[in-house]
Amino acid sequence: MNRLLCFVLALASLSLSRADVRVVTSLPDLADFAQRIGGDKVKVDFIVKGNQNPHFVDVKPSYMMKLKSADIFFIIGMEFELWAPQLVDGSRNANLNVVDLSRAIQKMEVPAAVNAGMGDVHRYGNPHYWLDPRNIRIVAGEMVDALTKASPVDEAFFRGNAEAYLKKLDAKIVEWQAQMKPFAGSRIITFHKSWSYFANWLGLVIAGQVEPLPGIAPTPGHTSELIQLCRQGNIKAIIVEPFYDMSAPEQIARSTSAKVLQLPTSVGGVDGAEDYIALMDHNISTMAATLR
Repeated sequence: MNRLLCFVLALASLSLSRADVRVVTSLPDLADFAQRIGGDKVKVDFIVKGNQNPHFVDVKPSYMMKLKSADIFFIIGMEFELWAPQLVDGSRNANLNVVDLSRAIQKMEVPAAVNAGMGDVHRYGNPHYWLDPRNIRIVAGEMVDALTKASPVDEAFFRGNAEAYLKKLDAKIVEWQAQMKPFAGSRIITFHKSWSYFANWLGLVIAGQVEPLPGIAPTPGHTSELIQLCRQGNIKAIIVEPFYDMSAPEQIARSTSAKVLQLPTSVGGVDGAEDYIALMDHNISTMAATLR
């Protein structure tokens, strides 16, 4: 009887150790990374779709239910997901591990102070760091640690998957950098301050934003200033995320030689960008074609 009981307990322990780790992420990009690292050891879901504005998310009961049954919630951090605490509280999941993936990121545009006159400025810096693919190694490391904590027996599996993916990503980074090297120093305009890490990585110069201040709608006066800037500064591209109003960017383009580029910031934001590498392939190739 004792041997039988030990055998049953051993089987139960093995079953528990191999149970799927339930992961929810804020963005689909993070879901892509988590799935590639976790493989068949994880079940992954996400909150924000790639064609939605991630700054403004309705707090829905269905999102809370996703977190209620999750083991890990991966977020960009830096107060990017200001809506996330409400979801976490509403999930009533005391065992949920909320992992801020920004902790080791070298942060850009950290303000010395923040006040209401600055617009929607993030007090911990610009949170769009995933658009520099070199930062994904840091993200992957944080994910491996969190997944290993949830399922220690699978640590080697998680680390192996992460390294295999990062090796593939490193090769793409070399390819993307070579593709964009001829355009280093090119001046661009962006709608929102989403592209600082992307531009810094590729040596592009952001000459201005369509928003007069982050999160503030374009004004006629500011739009006129950008028209003059484009005429005088040899600016060929105005980058706009698909979820923003195109009126002001198109007005600038009609009055200058600049071209409006709708570039998504997340997986699923455009047809064909079903994973992070495909997203970056799309954005890099579109940008290079415009800057030629």
